[in-house]
Amino acid sequence: MAEIRRRIAAGELRPGDRVPSTRRITAEWGVAMATATKVLTVLGQEGLVRAVPGIGTVVVEPEPSPVPGPARRRAAREADPGLTRDRIVQAAIEVADAEGFAALSMRRVAAQLGVGTMALYRYVPSRDDLVQLMVEEVLGEIALPEPPPAGWRDRLEVITRMQWTSFRRHPWVQQTMSLTRPMLSPRGMVHTDWTMSAVDGLGLDPPTMFYLSVAIAGYVHGMAASLVWESEAQHETGLTDEEWMASQGAAFAGIFASGVVPTLARIVETEFDFDIDKLFEFGLNRMLDGFAVFIDARRGA
Repeated sequence: MAEIRRRIAAGELRPGDRVPSTRRITAEWGVAMATATKVLTVLGQEGLVRAVPGIGTVVVEPEPSPVPGPARRRAAREADPGLTRDRIVQAAIEVADAEGFAALSMRRVAAQLGVGTMALYRYVPSRDDLVQLMVEEVLGEIALPEPPPAGWRDRLEVITRMQWTSFRRHPWVQQTMSLTRPMLSPRGMVHTDWTMSAVDGLGLDPPTMFYLSVAIAGYVHGMAASLVWESEAQHETGLTDEEWMASQGAAFAGIFASGVVPTLARIVETEFDFDIDKLFEFGLNRMLDGFAVFIDARRGA
């Protein structure tokens, strides 16, 4: 990240220029693909680069820092009279959905709305504040049923599947959430409370109830990482998953023919669909099977 930042600062990479792709980063610096992806993600969060569908990740124009006083008052006067915080949040969600989280910046959102960048600061103090509002808006799309299902397992299935559907619609949300340093999100807290109340009264102590709720949230969060990877890869390469797999067919065939992965080669020759939703359901049900054994044991004790 430091080297790419230096190249941008020195003008070696100018606004609109492509920065090294994840594959180029892995080759040039000898790091894992996950590390290379994080490099571009963090640079995007810093407002230095953004993903452009069909082109790749490019350098953005430097974004002016919001300043108090006359400049902000002037921006307020020049703002679109129809501009509102809700419009800004919706435009930001549209940008993140279409171009990925790395593309999100105050400048990009302003361009989406057709207003000057400084006009946004009348309604949203910073990009971080904007992201928090975006997450709250997305979580607000999840209408938890009231009254909830009666059984603990049914209740956990409902909230987990609803969260998965939300991640499918907005993959970038996964990049805003942390299990160890969670964002201050009132609606996120409601989800945690709803999950813990599902297992309340089953003989579990408070720490166990909390760990169980975080564990199932972590499962959804981990599975959603693949959605982020898929979205970013498509933005960077312009290829769908099917097109990418087709381009790698010869390489896979060579590995399978070598005999080094005989079980995998035999399995992939069978007729089945590798579907991310089916994989999610399989993992969710096995996780809940394990919870059932654990809860029954605690009840017996």
